[in-house]
Amino acid sequence: MIAGVVTIAKMKDKKDALLLLGCPQVPVQTGIALYLMHGLRKHGVVPVVAGNPAARMLIEVSDPLHHYVGEMIDLDTCIADLAEKRRVFSYYIVFVHNDAGVSYAATVQAITGKTVVALVYGEHFQEVAGTINFPCEKVTAKAVHNPMPMKKKIDEVLPWLVSNL
Repeated sequence: MIAGVVTIAKMKDKKDALLLLGCPQVPVQTGIALYLMHGLRKHGVVPVVAGNPAARMLIEVSDPLHHYVGEMIDLDTCIADLAEKRRVFSYYIVFVHNDAGVSYAATVQAITGKTVVALVYGEHFQEVAGTINFPCEKVTAKAVHNPMPMKKKIDEVLPWLVSNL
């Protein structure tokens, strides 16, 4: 009986993060996503990836044994599950490099009512970040081919994110 209580308590304490990936047009997205998944796992957070088929396939090919990624789900299915309250996550992280990414971040924030972290990157990251007019945490860097600017930002904010959101 006590073992069952411990298991239930552990399940309640389990944290997970939805990483919503956009179109993998910008080369750094997959590498940064995998790096972020690694960091989340180090903090005891299970990453769940939602994306279009191309984004998911790049993650699958890059992490075939799922050392970093947990579950992978279709982007549209994920949005529907969030809207219908079939899925709830501890953290919501949306990869944003264009207007579609901004729209997905706004949608996730609107239907969940939770804080969304928008990772804004790409050639025009400042302009894209400037179009975000809904409440969220923005992590921005000019990262197109070189993932290091966004990696440094993630290293700065990840401890804060997992302890404050």
